[in-house]
Amino acid sequence: MSAHSFRQVDVFSSRPLGGNPVAVVHGADGLDEARMAAFARWTNLSETTFLLDPTPEGAAAGADYRLRIFTPGAELPFAGHPTLGSAHAWLEAGGVPRVPGRPVQECGAGMVGLRQDAGGRLSFAAPPLRRGGPVAEEVLVRVARALRVERAALLDARWCDNGPGWVGVRLADASAVLALEPDPTAFGDLEIGVVGTYAPGEHPDGAAIEVRAFCPGLGVDEDPVTGSLNAALAQWLAGGLLPAEYTAAQGTVLGRQGRVHVVREPDPADPAESAGERVWVGGDTCTTVTGTVTL
Repeated sequence: MSAHSFRQVDVFSSRPLGGNPVAVVHGADGLDEARMAAFARWTNLSETTFLLDPTPEGAAAGADYRLRIFTPGAELPFAGHPTLGSAHAWLEAGGVPRVPGRPVQECGAGMVGLRQDAGGRLSFAAPPLRRGGPVAEEVLVRVARALRVERAALLDARWCDNGPGWVGVRLADASAVLALEPDPTAFGDLEIGVVGTYAPGEHPDGAAIEVRAFCPGLGVDEDPVTGSLNAALAQWLAGGLLPAEYTAAQGTVLGRQGRVHVVREPDPADPAESAGERVWVGGDTCTTVTGTVTL
């Protein structure tokens, strides 16, 4: 058994209890995978993370720390709200990035760059999609069955796989998204993200879209607020159906007030980053629990 500093961070909310919590274990290099997975099952949060030193390869590539991410049912190569919450915890515990205001995370998906604005809000650079493009008709039939809607209600769909293997689907509007009552037993291995637009001025906080994320196969029937899904949806829709900068609402049905801030912008002339455009996904973070956990 070993004692570790522990934080539980609320992500995508400016106040505690409004967003999506992530459990963060510091100094986890001595823990084996089985113990990490057991603790993630015990917390029963959508994700639990473990902060470690970078690998030699990661350090050479500029990583400030390494992150392992577990749902109650599986390990993920990348996830968005755990990335922001863990970066918050690392910085709050005294972590100092090599480049001020620009932490670099090593995880199963590779290197993930972050930035922190003057107000302290963290954003991560959306990683490249592992799988994108159209979704086969037979998959869309399964999606409609799982969501308990008619096939014709799915106006558009794309693979949005950036670690979690999201299928992104678009409904007529935000009201249709909020009205969904999915069948968790019908998902199988599907992880489904759903998006619908608000009319200008319709949302009290100015949100452009409502998002919901369903992944029963990972032990999470509905995720309250989801950075990875919002990142992939932005890579699909920002600058087209949606403006290059917008706010997404998520968690409404679960009594949360998640707000995800998305910016799609030209990539700076930085050799550490890819050319072209980059999507940044940000949100407020606040620590709600601190202490020590014995594992």
